[in-house]
Amino acid sequence: MIKSKPTGRVESVYQTLREMAVDFRLKPGERINEVALAKTLGASRTPLREALNRLVSESFLTFEPGRGFFCRKLMIKDVYELYQVRLALERFAFAEATQQASDDDLADLLKFLERTATDTGQSNEQLLAFDEYFHEAVAGLTQNDELVRMLKNLNARIRFFRWVDMEARRPRTQSEHREILQAMLDRNGDKAAALLTQHIERRRDEIATAVKECHSRIFMEDGDMAPEFLDAAAPW
Repeated sequence: MIKSKPTGRVESVYQTLREMAVDFRLKPGERINEVALAKTLGASRTPLREALNRLVSESFLTFEPGRGFFCRKLMIKDVYELYQVRLALERFAFAEATQQASDDDLADLLKFLERTATDTGQSNEQLLAFDEYFHEAVAGLTQNDELVRMLKNLNARIRFFRWVDMEARRPRTQSEHREILQAMLDRNGDKAAALLTQHIERRRDEIATAVKECHSRIFMEDGDMAPEFLDAAAPW
């Protein structure tokens, strides 16, 4: 008789480790002590190794033969490249959605923007979740599951960088989302793509500053800064 793998336990360990990698509770470039981590998580070697290998395949961790697993490094070049790929994916997604989405689909997104428009009483984590939801919801309108999966992975890998200054960018982000969506409602794909490009490239141009700020928060604030990121797929 073939025993089934404890997939539930592997998934639980994976989700916990992924959250630790996303918000850099695993420090950039830090070698992962598997024994200590297994003890902390109350996990045996097999589900821990499966979870670590899965995170390597998703580029949250790296593996060096003979040395072990490491958290991804905090490199300006790496973050810049992620933004380049994000822009390419989203330009395609927004162009496709402009052509494919129904008026009702786009109207629902407009209602979402109206419901979440208030600038008071919202944490940076909540603001970032709203932002991710908008972009991923548009990607979902393409009916391309692989595109959505890739965008979610990219968003998770740059989430910390976007979080550090989300509060200051919120009014601008909200107005830009509305302009992009209006272009989609007008079925003007070229205008939507141009507005989206400006929206993402403006942030990309500030990457060096963002990486320095992230480095400061991770290594100089005694670990008290870790955000509790929210599920961008939650219905608001």
